[in-house]
Amino acid sequence: MNSLDWPQQLRTLRGAPINRLSDDEFFELCRLNPDLRLERTAQHDIMLRPPAGSDSSESSGESQGQLWLWNRQARLGHVYESSAGFKRPDTSVRSPDAAWLSNAAWEKLTPGERSKFPPVCPEFMMEVKSPSDALADLQAKMQDCLTNGMQLGFLLHVEAETAYVYCPGQPVETVQGYDQELSGEPVLPGFRLDLRPLRRAT
Repeated sequence: MNSLDWPQQLRTLRGAPINRLSDDEFFELCRLNPDLRLERTAQHDIMLRPPAGSDSSESSGESQGQLWLWNRQARLGHVYESSAGFKRPDTSVRSPDAAWLSNAAWEKLTPGERSKFPPVCPEFMMEVKSPSDALADLQAKMQDCLTNGMQLGFLLHVEAETAYVYCPGQPVETVQGYDQELSGEPVLPGFRLDLRPLRRAT
């Protein structure tokens, strides 16, 4: 059985020894195991995320690259890729495929907080569905991000050419077809995610 076939229950570590890990101990665990993609729930269970397939990795890179290029010009915040973890208000530590944190939020963090898992929820996050991901799990993750303070989120199901847009207090918007763009307004002024480069040849 390869990592893409792992049932969800085999990707979660539970129990008192796991749940008792301090924030610093969990950070050290991640640092000593850089080949593992680890996240932590609000109950302090540890989740193992299998590596992404090459197609979904390329899609993540394209999406994050567009965000980075926009931010390089706008200079309104900081862009992070999938190895960055954030400790959210519910104490969970999650790592979106791409994230953006405003300058105002970043400036409130101490140098020590910036060097580990900063205690903040990025205003914008993106997830790209991998073959190992259940769509329902990613949808639940994005809803959980809203609860913790996310202001805008894109969930991309590239294979189905479908995108889901998440905003606080609004129904999830389903966008069909990758011959268009997604607007980042008003959270990301002027940013538009061009979905066309994500389309796969058939």
